[in-house]
Amino acid sequence: MTELTELTAVQLVDGYRKGEFSPVEVTRAALERAERIQPEVNAFVRITAEEALAQARESADRWRRGAPAGLVDGVPVTVKDILLMRGAPTLKGSKALSEKGRWDEDAPSVARLREHGAVFLGKTTTPEFGWKGVTDSPLSGVTRNPHDPSRTAGGSSGGAAAAVALGAGPLALGTDGGGSVRIPAAFCGIFALKPTYGRVPLYPASAFGTLAHVGPMARNAADAALMLDVIGAPDARDWSGMGPSAVSHQGVLREGVRGLRIAYSPSLGGQVRVQPGVSAAVRRAVERLARLGAYVEETDPDLTDPVDAFHTLWFSGAARVTQHFGPYQRELLDPGLREICGLGARYSALDYLAAVDVRMDLGRRMGRFHASYDLLVTPTVPITAFEAGAEVPKGSGHRRWTGWTPFTYPFNMTQQPAASVPVGVDGDGLPVGLQIVAARHRDDLVLRAAHALDAVTPSGS
Repeated sequence: MTELTELTAVQLVDGYRKGEFSPVEVTRAALERAERIQPEVNAFVRITAEEALAQARESADRWRRGAPAGLVDGVPVTVKDILLMRGAPTLKGSKALSEKGRWDEDAPSVARLREHGAVFLGKTTTPEFGWKGVTDSPLSGVTRNPHDPSRTAGGSSGGAAAAVALGAGPLALGTDGGGSVRIPAAFCGIFALKPTYGRVPLYPASAFGTLAHVGPMARNAADAALMLDVIGAPDARDWSGMGPSAVSHQGVLREGVRGLRIAYSPSLGGQVRVQPGVSAAVRRAVERLARLGAYVEETDPDLTDPVDAFHTLWFSGAARVTQHFGPYQRELLDPGLREICGLGARYSALDYLAAVDVRMDLGRRMGRFHASYDLLVTPTVPITAFEAGAEVPKGSGHRRWTGWTPFTYPFNMTQQPAASVPVGVDGDGLPVGLQIVAARHRDDLVLRAAHALDAVTPSGS
């Protein structure tokens, strides 16, 4: 029999409905797994075992009465420690914040999951304020890769990705301001979606502004679609959130890719050096899409690296996060974060608006591109996971994390939906992710293509 920790959220809900097992059994198994992996991988800042078991018992009673609360009743979920979760401090990886407080409010995505009966296992690790593409922080230390603990899990939703990969809950809430659900998904071998901006409400508003998205992390696209149908409901606290989705994201999955026009860009026109093992795995997956009936063309979007504009927006946001910190609090910060806060504080309003101009032009270019192509496919990250505890790979010459993840942050600037799909491993057995991007509001196309790949991608290919 398949272990309970290996079942997907869709399978768990089906099993509850049939009475094959109970939410209490599943929650106990997930908590045992969380406790077991924590010493080596360090995916959690807090495991809320007592609360989770109480929620599971309530869920089991609802299922016995044939009255589940919603779509994910009894499914174990983790929450990145950037998002508010009632009853637990949200310290965002920082020693500069205090645990004191009432902590009596849920973020919108957490609130929707709670309404649908989810069981919350705990809060997962993040770099301080989610500022970089790996997960280590002064507060919780280094989060490690489930496939090789000497390597990074990626970030900033690294704890969430590691937890899903190792069976400590099939669903996780992450945030993504420059690749932060997609990077760790690629490094850890799971699925993650950065939805169209506003599809999932966010509160409190991020200091990183409209770069910041909330997204589902799971083993596959079907689970992510289920989760998105829950967390995508509107919330009055988010002034920039969308209205209700016009489609069920679960309902579109089986429409497949036949007839879709897919642009495959292996290196953004030679701008990115991609490791051979990553290139090979991504190309094999693209060939599968063609065999499934998609029209695939190797071509590149009209896109030049917007990293300088991204840095202006990102570093300004970091400076805003820490604007009111005193000297003692600043001394507690991650040195890299302290450095970019200093840079961000020196930008003028004109500098910021010039970066917004770059962003708007990038959005225009991608809008025109998607008039010809339904989807853009690239590697998620041009490399596989590198040594844990470092912001950049040793000897890479990169100064900041953005140097090694050029495929992800452009699509935070354009607010397009983008997912990372696991498509195999490199020669060292490390996971490789493929990124699927669609025009704004076409999350359904991303999920359809990812689900099609899930069905034909053999494990370890």
